[in-house]
Amino acid sequence: FFLLIENTFCIFCRRKKSFAGEIVLITGSANGIGRQVALKLAPLGVTLVLWDIDDEGNKETSRLAQQNGASQVFVYHCDCSRREDVYEQADKVRQEVGDVTILINNAGILLGKKFCELTDEDFEKTFGINFFAQVWTLKAFLPAMVACNRGHLVSTASAAGLMGFYRASDYCATKSAIIGMMEAINSELYHGGKHGIKTTIICPYFISTRLSRGFKSAKPCLFPVYDPEYAASRIVDAIKKEKFYLIMPPAVYILGLKIFLPRKAALFLESYVKFPESMDEAFGRK
Repeated sequence: FFLLIENTFCIFCRRKKSFAGEIVLITGSANGIGRQVALKLAPLGVTLVLWDIDDEGNKETSRLAQQNGASQVFVYHCDCSRREDVYEQADKVRQEVGDVTILINNAGILLGKKFCELTDEDFEKTFGINFFAQVWTLKAFLPAMVACNRGHLVSTASAAGLMGFYRASDYCATKSAIIGMMEAINSELYHGGKHGIKTTIICPYFISTRLSRGFKSAKPCLFPVYDPEYAASRIVDAIKKEKFYLIMPPAVYILGLKIFLPRKAALFLESYVKFPESMDEAFGRK
């Protein structure tokens, strides 16, 4: 109900953010959604700060962004799962570029293993990259936004954070944690009078990036696997409109009905869209 009101407001209000002069930091910018978001923002007058562990991919994103019209692009090697690395690189960004005004937390991994196949190290790795990386970047850059009551926090969560997905117990846990954390931060900012700081939570279904490793939807009419460029255009539009949530595609709401259904009915709905079969095909190969 809240999302219907918010989207109706966005349609009729048509308020859009101006990106000119913003310092935008994107994690996981070397490929996939991170790269495409950088390319979409490049001609809009922003200063881009690109963080990734893939140095070659990050340099290529920088080159493409400059071709797309970006005036200033800064590239940093950063393992966002390592707290010390995040804080060290954050200090460099503040000294060399300035205070980040739009933080886009995008870095993530998906192992695609069943719960009993996941090692302790697998869980620690998934939480380190998918969840704690966002904690460390928020702690590094949010205080400056609070001080001037201006900024925008964008967190890439997932439809998997709204419900449990087959072969993704560790992944779902991290994405649920992100949603809960961002909801809480949004509440703290609002009730603390920091209305100038916006939050946007991105909850997509599968997108054809390295993360999905060839996942193919059995029901593409309902649950399409989006192209990264299209997904990036939707994300940038959501930031412009200062939307609190971006959930795509709309059929994700159907899967959300699982929480209101008896267990067998919920599992039948999951079977109907053949999600387990699709995950087995993509991640269950020997």
